[in-house]
Amino acid sequence: MEYLGYLAVGSAAGLVSGLFGLGGGTVIVPTLLLVFAAQGVSPEIATHMAIATSLACISVTSVSSIYTHYQKGAVKWSLLKSFIPGVVVGAVVGTSFFVSIQGAFLQLLLGVFLVAISIQMIFLKTTEAIATVPSRTFLIASGAGIGGVSALFGVGGGMFTTPLLTHFGVKIHHAIGVAAVGGFCIALPATIVYGSADIVMGSLPDSTLGYIFLPAWFGIIITSAPFARLGAILAHRANAQQLKSIFAVYLLLLGVRFVWMNIAG
Repeated sequence: MEYLGYLAVGSAAGLVSGLFGLGGGTVIVPTLLLVFAAQGVSPEIATHMAIATSLACISVTSVSSIYTHYQKGAVKWSLLKSFIPGVVVGAVVGTSFFVSIQGAFLQLLLGVFLVAISIQMIFLKTTEAIATVPSRTFLIASGAGIGGVSALFGVGGGMFTTPLLTHFGVKIHHAIGVAAVGGFCIALPATIVYGSADIVMGSLPDSTLGYIFLPAWFGIIITSAPFARLGAILAHRANAQQLKSIFAVYLLLLGVRFVWMNIAG
């Protein structure tokens, strides 16, 4: 039953990854936290395991989403050339603060940010006629910030990247395509760091690689890759404004959940 649960988590995470460019971490991290708690894993290590395992999954599953968006012509290389270097640097820097920052406080901040971004996406309308492409310096700096924060939360960064780019008038499908590539570039270096970490705190369950819990990683990636492709296909069949509204509502609900869970204790 435990492995069936990991397969179900992978299916949901993959669909979210392909449909919204989120990388699936917003599904994987909170679900794994509940699973690890039920297994009696120490709270001091459970959050780190959930985040590391999530990023290890994203480093594999995002490839399917990227390929599908590339086939649809949604990967905007002119943005990636400036955005990705900052993302990689930010991810590497973010991993250095991994152990010292408490997960509950980070989740609370994440919830507040998601609520703010969702409101912005719902009420702030942008069109190509008034859109202004952000400068290279801005893209590098924002990429570094997104990479650092995402590496700490165990997410692919799509929740930051997609609203940011659509705010500047980038089409929603292009924004999701860039977010998918960004998610891979965040997850891969973070996975290497977290997987090679020398654990000195708490007791880990069997079958771990650094902070990565291998049974969960394997179960999730089996189903998440094909479902990520399905999500990417569905994304290109939806109306752009409708997709943006669905994405905003999803972020709003997710943000409220993070805030409530951490305030209520």
